[in-house]
This record gives sequence, C-alpha cells and structure tokens, in this order.
Amino acid sequence: MPGTGAARVLPTWALPTWVLLAWVLLALPPSLAQTQPSGRRWVTEKEARFDTTYTDWVGADLINIYAFNHSVRRNRTEGVRVSVNVLSDHKDLPVLFVVRQKEAVVSFQVPLILRGLYQRKYAYQEVSRTLCQPQTKAEVETQHFYVDVSTLSLNASYQLRVTRVENFVLRTNERFSFNATAAQPQYFKYKFPEGLDSVIVKVTSAMAFPCSVISIQDILCPVYDLDNNVAFIGMYQTMTKKAAITVQKKDFPSNSFYVVVVVKTEDEACGGALPYYPLSKNASPDEPVDQHNRQKMLEVTVSPAITSEAYVSSMLFCLGIFLSFYVLTLLIACWESCRQQKRKGLLAAMDSPSLDTASLLGHARSIPDSFLGHAPYDSYGYGSFGNGSSGSTEGITDSMGSAEVPYGYVGQEQFKRRTPSALMRPLSIAMGERSLENVAGRPRLDSLSSVEEDDYDTLADIDYDKNVIRTKQYLCVADLARKDKRVLRKKYQIYFWNIATIAVFYALPVIQLVITYQTVVNVTGNQDICYYNFLCAHPLGNLSAFNNILSNLGYVLLGLLFLLIILQREINYNRALMRNDTHALECGIPKHFGLFYAMGTALMMEGLLSACYHVCPNYTNFQFDTSFMYMIAGLCMLKLYQKRHPDINASAYSAYACLALVIFFSVVGVVFGKGNTAFWIVFSVIHIVATLLLSTQLYYMGRWKLDSGILRRILHVLYTDCVRQCSGPMYVDRMVLLVMGNIVNWSLAAYGLIVRPNDFASYLLAIGICNLLLYFAFYIIMKLRSGERIKLIPLLCIVGTSVVWGFALFFFFQGLSTWQKTPAESREHNRDCILLDFFDDHDIWHFLSSIAMFGSFLVLLTLDDDLDCVQRDKIYVF
Repeated sequence: MPGTGAARVLPTWALPTWVLLAWVLLALPPSLAQTQPSGRRWVTEKEARFDTTYTDWVGADLINIYAFNHSVRRNRTEGVRVSVNVLSDHKDLPVLFVVRQKEAVVSFQVPLILRGLYQRKYAYQEVSRTLCQPQTKAEVETQHFYVDVSTLSLNASYQLRVTRVENFVLRTNERFSFNATAAQPQYFKYKFPEGLDSVIVKVTSAMAFPCSVISIQDILCPVYDLDNNVAFIGMYQTMTKKAAITVQKKDFPSNSFYVVVVVKTEDEACGGALPYYPLSKNASPDEPVDQHNRQKMLEVTVSPAITSEAYVSSMLFCLGIFLSFYVLTLLIACWESCRQQKRKGLLAAMDSPSLDTASLLGHARSIPDSFLGHAPYDSYGYGSFGNGSSGSTEGITDSMGSAEVPYGYVGQEQFKRRTPSALMRPLSIAMGERSLENVAGRPRLDSLSSVEEDDYDTLADIDYDKNVIRTKQYLCVADLARKDKRVLRKKYQIYFWNIATIAVFYALPVIQLVITYQTVVNVTGNQDICYYNFLCAHPLGNLSAFNNILSNLGYVLLGLLFLLIILQREINYNRALMRNDTHALECGIPKHFGLFYAMGTALMMEGLLSACYHVCPNYTNFQFDTSFMYMIAGLCMLKLYQKRHPDINASAYSAYACLALVIFFSVVGVVFGKGNTAFWIVFSVIHIVATLLLSTQLYYMGRWKLDSGILRRILHVLYTDCVRQCSGPMYVDRMVLLVMGNIVNWSLAAYGLIVRPNDFASYLLAIGICNLLLYFAFYIIMKLRSGERIKLIPLLCIVGTSVVWGFALFFFFQGLSTWQKTPAESREHNRDCILLDFFDDHDIWHFLSSIAMFGSFLVLLTLDDDLDCVQRDKIYVF
C-alpha cells in the first residue's frame, strides 16, 4: 500500500475482526447494503504524521483510517488543517471523509457540492477544513483524532495531508495574510487580552471578487465555515474589499472568538454577475459545475476599539458644542438689554421719540436712522413716484390715471415709464366716487373681518377691491397686510399645530420600526441589514452605531433654542401691542411667528428622525432622514414669501398637502424610478407643469383662475401684448425671478430625464434647495436694490452660515456608505473616524448642518430688522 506510515492489513484468518466487520455490515441500512459489490470489506488503519502527503486509493470494499496524535497545551492553541484532493472523476460516487476527534466529528464529501441561487450546483475537487480545537484543562494533553476515508466507487484515488496552521491565534494590531476558496475556508482564533473590552476585526482584500463572508463565532464545535451554513450562528457580513466588525468581550463568555472567512460560490450577493451556467443536450440540469480555482487573497487585523472614557469625552464634547450656543445667545441678550437701557437714557436726554430696534431677540426701542448717520427711508428711490411720496395715496391715484411716472433706482437717474392706462381706467371708473385713497390708506380695525363691511355692498365688491390693490404695478407691504392681524395669527399658528401633530403620528411608528430592525440585527447577527460605516461604528447597549445617533443631538438642541428665541420675540412684540406702540402696529414687516415655530419644530424632528434612521440605515427607511428636510426647505420658502405677502401666503393645509405629495414622489422614485424611463418622463412633465402653475400664481398674486377659459385668456394676452403691440411685462421684477426660476427648474427636469440619477431622494431635495437659494438670492438683491440695508447681526449670520454650509457639504459628499448598492459594495466606502476617534465624516456633517440650519433660520428671523421703524406703505413688495 502506498504511504509512509505503518499500516495493518486485516487478513481473512483473523476471525474476531471478521466477526466485528460482519456485525458492522449487517447494521448498515438495507439501501446501502444492497449497493455493496461484494460481501468482503477491508479496513486499513495507518499511523499517520503531520505535514506528510498520503496518495492512496479507496474502493467499495476498502476503508482507510488514518490515526493522528498531537500534544495540546492549555496556554497555547494550535490549528490543525485537513486537506484532500480526489484525483478520480466519479461525481456520482463521491469519496466521504470523516474526521473523528474529541468533542466533535467533521464529515465532508469530495467532490464537495455547494448550492447557489436557483439551486445551482457547484463541485469542488480540492477541499481543506480546519479542525475545531477542543479545550483542555491539563497543562499538556495528547489528543488523538482519526480520518476515515470511504466510497461506494470501485476505485477512487486521492491525496490527504494534515498540517498545523501557523498563526492560528491572531494577535492585536498584527496583520496576517492568507488565501481562501469556497471549498477551502479559513478561520482563526482571537483571545481578548487583559484590560481590553472591545476590538474591531478588519478584513481587507485587493480584489473585489470573488465575494466572501466574514463571520464572528463563539468557541464552539462544530465551526460553521461553509457557504451554506456560515449564517447559522454569530455575526456575519458579506465583503468585497473591506469588512469590519466590532466585537465586545461581554458577548463571549470564553473571552475569545473565531474569525471565519468563507468565499461564496457566487458573486450576486456582493453586486457581481451570476456565472455562466452551461447546459448541453446531454447534460442534466442538476449537473454540478466545476468552478476551478475560485480563490481570494485576504488580510485580517484585530485592533483595539475605543474605551469607555472616549465615549464620555465624546458625549461631553457634543453637549459642549451646542450648549455653547445657549450661552452665546444669553450673552447677546444681556448685551442687547444693556444697550437698550443706554439708548433709552440717551433718548430721554435728547427728548426724541424712541424707535424699534432689530436685535436677535427682538427688543423694542432704537434711535432714528438719521441719528445713526444713515439716510432715512423717505429718500429711497426704488419704485417711488415723482412727487416723492413713495407709495402715498396721491402717488397711487396718479399711477392709476395713465400719467407718466418716474421710476428709478438708488444712485441712478430716474427714467419715465408709462403706466398702461387701458388696464387701469376701467378700475377707476368702476370705483365711482370712492377714492383710492380710502382703499390704500384705510386703517385696519381689530375685528375678525379682513375688510370694513360698511364700505362694501356685496362679496363681489370685496373681490373687486382685491383686484384693485393686487394688480397695481408697484405694491407696498401695506397693500398686502390689510387683513386683521388676529385672523392671520390664527392662520399661521395652524402651521405649528399641524406639524406638531404630523411629528407625533410620524415619529411613534418610526421609533417602533427601527427598534425592531436593531433587534433583528442583534438576534440574527446579519450585519448586511444595516448600512453603517463599520470602520467607525461604536456600539452602546443594543445600538450598533451610537456615534451616528449622538451627532444628531445638535438638531434637537438648536431647534429648541430657536423656539425659545421666537418665544422671546413674540413676548416682546405682544407687550409692544399692549402698549399700543405705533411702530409695532404700523411699521416694519408684519410679525407672524407661526411659521417660525413650525421651522423650529421641523428642525427638532429632523434630528429625531435622522437619529432613528441611523439606528439602522437601509433602503426601506431612507425617507425618515429626508421627510423633514423637504418640510424645512418648503417652510423656509413660505416664510420668505410671507414677509412681503402676509395676506396671500399659502394656508397650512395646502402647504402640507404639497409637501406630502413631494414625499410621495420621493418614495415612488426610490422604489420604482431606478432605470424606469416612464417614471422619469411622468415626473419631469409634472415638475414642469407645477413650475408653470406656481409661476402664474406668483406673477398675478393669485388673481387668476384655472378653468375652462384659461387657454382663451392666454391666447388673448399673447395677442394683445406680443402681436398687436410689443410691450414688456408689467411686473418686471417678478418676471425676472420667475424666468430664472423656470430656467433652473427646466434644467433640473432635463438633467433628471437624461441622466436619471440613482439617488432620487437627494435629487428631489436638490430641487427644493436650488429653488430656496434662488429665491433667497433674489430677495437679498431686491432688498439692497430697494435702498434697504442689512444690519450687523443678520450680515454676520449670512456670512457665517455660508461658510458653515460650505464645510458641511464637503463632509456630506464624502459618501461613507450608500444603500443604493449591495452591503458589501457599500462597505468599500467606509472610512476610519476622524474626530476624537469617535466621529466620522457623516457625524461632522450632522454637527455642521445643524449649526448651518440654525444660522439660516436666524437669517430669516433678523433679515428685515432694519425696517422696524419704517412705515409699511414705504416698504416695497418683491
């Protein structure tokens, strides 16, 4: 017999042995006994040694047994690996290898058949398995194990080799390289050293494919190290080039664990293509396919994770950053209060009227602009009329009567522009003896009616008055602030109560769902469910990535701070109203705080839902992180529009209905939009039509109707203004804004239709942000063009917020993970922590974006504070 070890052949005259063999054969199942080619079976037992290759054969009447022994020490662990290669080609009659050892039995057949998707079969002729190492309590113990080889084939040749595994025990911070295949998995042992409670197991490879699986298993026998059973126990994740699993000592009673590396039979789980599955006329569909040498080179490193002190310092750092904003706000409030006291004393000494100031917290009283060296607002030239009254009733009356009126800008010569008399004359005639001075300058009473009922006979008369006011060529805020302030206050408070209700009904099921997700991850060990940055995911309790949750604290704290600032402003404003302060009643932009409360609540909810999303970020809960981002962008645009259009701003119901429609399209786009041409065509058409309808609504200040006669009216306007006589737009400024907005939105629609970006949620959010930035830039330009100025606090907020937004977007586009790809492909983007060894790039995005949003809200809050002492009939609408 071949081989170098001593062998014992059992002859026929050995009666006791034949009796034992006959008893074994009789004990076999009937189906197996019927396949025996003869009544005799030879059993050969050999004393075998390590690192020796045994080339032998086995048949239906021959069983080979190889006996090995080795010394096991209590303080030293050595791995033992069995490698076999069947040289014969009998796929229907495989060779069975059974390894019998203390506390465990491992068996496998060669060719090894592993199944893939759609029950595909893959055959492997070369198989290597590492034996599970039983524990010993003695200082030194000699352990025996046996390798039995048998088959039903008449003659099958094979090679057998048993070796000791070098570097079977991994060491901290030491890299180890090895090869693995689907039929030759590898696993290694790691023992926690004293004083180390948590480690990160990092596995890397220079090649993305073949796809592999990394598993962390307890020190138990058997070890599940094949593609079809590696997910049975422990924690695991698929891998292309990177994998990382954080392991805590408390989860392993033996203070040690196995790192198992398995190469999968197919690459589909890692985003690869399925292999070609050859079928021929003579081949059976169940015929296994030989994948030849499907090998991967890997490198494993076990490094210490952060300590508990790092958790504490990181939490204190996070709290310190955002609580400092509270301290800074308190200092500014104290400084503003002291400044107001000094101004009051100065004004009392000068015996001059006190005016409103424009502080961060909205304190009243300030000295006139002329005293501070600024030109008074009466000298502003934008939109003013020839008599210099700038929106007075005489100027309005003159403009209605087809006179030539001067129209100029600050620092430029005035030029004359003829007001279309044909449009305005019927209005003057229809008004009869009622002067427009009464319409424009009528005081607003504190009643629940938006108009004086004694001045109107019918509802049509009231609607006609709206047409008179809102179709003027040059509007001032007083023209669009005619409704009773209590009615508007209730209207805009609905924004807050609606978003608070939405937040409760939205957040509770979200919290329940993400808790379920985290529980499933912890119970099953499947770390492909959640798309973390595994190289910087620090667990705490049952949470797998506590750092991604903690970094959202800024949204909540700064949102709460903004609500407190708004509350203080509202209190000061209400006190001024109770004193019948003329400036609070008739000067500045009308104060409505409902939208501000809604914005602060949305910022807090963004923090809460972003934290919920990062409990287990994946494809199915992405909308948790983006829903309130859409709401924040929409509310900011509404607030910017409300500043100069308080009477005609959208109601809370219509606004939230539109935002709900946006979120609906976001979900549909992510689920069905990837590569779907029909969806992108429909969405682009809806986007363009919605842009046109909104442009019309803004241009005509809501004084138009969408009915069956809309096409006839459009053709009439085109004929009269473009064919009959070539005249420019009546509202030039609005036209400029809307043309720019249409160019931007049509371009975005064309980009989406042509490119079809995979991240539809971000694409939709980009549309909202681009429109918000465009409107904000237009507002700033028109504000400066109107002769208004930006005070110090809003100017600092604008500059600081712009800088912070720039840095925030830089960290946002680092892309540490993406659920648009497979979990294994997403892990290729993972990176190490960059701040305090605790926070990654996305955490810094959370920090900076929360600060930037808070600064953006302050800009909207304080932008028009310079108008607090200006009459509303001198503040222009744009």
